[in-house]
Amino acid sequence: MNDSSYSFDATTDLFETQVISKSHEVPVLVDFWATWCGPCKQVKPLLEKLATEYGGAFVLAKVDVDKEQQLAGAVGIRSVPTLMLLKNGQVVDGFPGAMPEAQLRQFLSKHGIEPQAAEPDGSEPGGPMESVEEKIERLRTEIESQPERAELRLDLAAALLSNGERKESEELLEALPANLHEDARAKRLRAQLDFAMALADAPPIASLEAALTGPDAASAMHLLGIHHIASGDPERGLTYLLQLLRDHRQHGDGLAKRCLIEAFTIIEDEDLVGTYRRKMASLLF
Repeated sequence: MNDSSYSFDATTDLFETQVISKSHEVPVLVDFWATWCGPCKQVKPLLEKLATEYGGAFVLAKVDVDKEQQLAGAVGIRSVPTLMLLKNGQVVDGFPGAMPEAQLRQFLSKHGIEPQAAEPDGSEPGGPMESVEEKIERLRTEIESQPERAELRLDLAAALLSNGERKESEELLEALPANLHEDARAKRLRAQLDFAMALADAPPIASLEAALTGPDAASAMHLLGIHHIASGDPERGLTYLLQLLRDHRQHGDGLAKRCLIEAFTIIEDEDLVGTYRRKMASLLF
């Protein structure tokens, strides 16, 4: 298979831009392989096929360890094939050895990576011209024609939630089969749904900030934390939730701890999450 936008040969000199920087935009699966390796010859074309089938849900970076010995040594490759999955500039998972297709799909699904179905005209779904409403209708059509693909219902739940349709999104999440119910993306969506429902009737930000010195300070901290996380300022949001845990641990029957755990599920900055996990632990133990 020729290199495409979903699959390419990575080099030592360009690894920073080809892989690490790219992983801030989309998950990157790195395949360390060698021409003399029998299992590599089986898994490499399978990975290339999956990269194309998944349509941009992840990209495949292929590293020939004989050509890129410096890179292989730097990351500690001891056998081939070895796979590493990077997100947001960090290695989040990996394993040595070949794996059959079904297990590879499970591995990807565990990290919220699901196939992107093709449009009827052959174009990629979710392109820049596709609105949320169009995506919802496309997914409904695909679910009707492919009811066995439960991951499509997960995609629809995400699209509905992004469009403010919380009730149907919640119903879809609750009806997922067992193998997807505990999927990382399903957990993230449930946390996002909980946050969206908490903010549905929340007072304006100015009112919440004014309430921080009054009798409703705990509720204000809770809602301010959720608001800032949902609006793209996760560190400020986590600061409010940590303050809630420190000052009002029993509020809402342990609400601060539950919200922090949900926030850790939503926030993709693993360094930030790690820092606040440690801060939470220092308050709890």
